Amino acid sequence: MRSLITVTLTALSLCACADNAATLTPQSNDRVKTEQITDGLDHPWSLAFLPGNEWLITERRGTLRRLVNGSLQEDPVSGVPEVVASGQGGLFDVMPHPDFADNQRLYLSYAKPCGDDGGTTAVGYGTYRDGALKDFRDIYVAEKACTNTAKHFGGRILFDNDGYLFVTVGDRGERERAQDTADPAGSVLRLHDDGRTPDDNPLAGQSDKAAAIWSWGHRNPQGLALHPDTGKPWLNEHGPRGGDEINAVEAGVNYGWPEITYGREYYGPGIGDTKQDGLAQPLLHWTPSIAPSGMAFVTSDRYPDWQGDTVHGALKLTHLNKVAFDGRKPLSEVRLLEERGDRIRDVRQGPDGYLYLLTDSSNGALLRVKSSR
Repeated sequence: MRSLITVTLTALSLCACADNAATLTPQSNDRVKTEQITDGLDHPWSLAFLPGNEWLITERRGTLRRLVNGSLQEDPVSGVPEVVASGQGGLFDVMPHPDFADNQRLYLSYAKPCGDDGGTTAVGYGTYRDGALKDFRDIYVAEKACTNTAKHFGGRILFDNDGYLFVTVGDRGERERAQDTADPAGSVLRLHDDGRTPDDNPLAGQSDKAAAIWSWGHRNPQGLALHPDTGKPWLNEHGPRGGDEINAVEAGVNYGWPEITYGREYYGPGIGDTKQDGLAQPLLHWTPSIAPSGMAFVTSDRYPDWQGDTVHGALKLTHLNKVAFDGRKPLSEVRLLEERGDRIRDVRQGPDGYLYLLTDSSNGALLRVKSSR
């Protein structure tokens, strides 16, 4: 009962204090430059850094590529599960376990085949050594989210400082599902590292609910990052025509899609209200849409002017988007690398402190951001 009261009060306080979501007037900065580490990637989706100067890159088609000492290896990693490489489906995120140096666990999220030519969001892990993934097994499959609509999978994964695994699942293009807490579609999930549901999840113990759900009312979250001060996850997510959002993810909170949104139907009309009691406002919305994907907080001394800022890939408006915050209040937005015209799929801060970007194309590239000037 105490945890339910806490969740309820958190949700009410979030909804009450954020009556008006911010949208900012973006500035442009054409002085930031990049250097290319490699190209030759087929629609890369995610990047992970392993010990020993080895990096792994997922390709949407279902291949996991190795970059060893800065050189892209010809042979992909073996042992990767079969994926639905159709539409927006494919191989999504890659992430080592927090204790990877000891247990060699490597996690993947992906579009898993299900039903009759359908797919759903799944996450699992195997043991990774020397270019091979052994004994891969699923630890969570969003079975109720199985559909043959090949879009809105979500697919980002993240470990927090306590070792919990967060997973984003999109609404699968069926928007009403995001308000159904018996269905994982349109939600952020919180799991133990072996896929078990934590007992203190907000819906745990309720037989008619999906106990893995941490928050709901999401459309298609494609960026997920841990706040460096609070240790809590933040995300970005796609709206429809406008209404892309940044949200601070809290337990038991309904983020409103499709009951509230700053976006519109692709053919013009409005969808819902922009705010309602009991539904959380985003910290910021991008209207018109930038189509955000990938997200990181900047903590590195490599970029002294960007400390604490969030950076986001932009697929539709083809740039690197940077938003500065004071706590939860957005202060400024800057669009970087617009002149390149790249669809940026993922953004990661590397162990060397540099930001790394993946560009989404049939000849995708891995780029290093050289400075913050």
